[in-house]
Amino acid sequence: MGSLVRLVAILSSTLILLGFAYFATDEMSRGSQNQQNALDSELSGSEDPPPVAPSPDQEADRERVNGPFREAIEDSNDLLLGPFAGLVESADTPWVGHAVPALLGLLLYGFCLGTLANMLPKSRDHGADWRAAEGS
Repeated sequence: MGSLVRLVAILSSTLILLGFAYFATDEMSRGSQNQQNALDSELSGSEDPPPVAPSPDQEADRERVNGPFREAIEDSNDLLLGPFAGLVESADTPWVGHAVPALLGLLLYGFCLGTLANMLPKSRDHGADWRAAEGS
């Protein structure tokens, strides 16, 4: 049972890290584009980053833009980080709005499930009788 819990912890942590990496690359390219727009015109509006837990309309827009692999990662991130999305809705920067739920998700799913997996009893091999002499 411990190995299953450990596998879930590793998979969920990997999905959270991949989702944050996708967010970071999008945000860096968006920042570069915003800098170029700001140089062109002081009044140019900047595009808002995608929320941690998108609405159905935002989800449909994201599905049209992303490929199937990335969309699977984004959907799993929506599911895993959904409980933490409401905690930082008033964040000043999108980095905080995504980093805090990701860190909380890693703490809960990675650390806590990994610790739980280590505390679960391990299965033992019962091949030999404990009363048998080892050296005789």
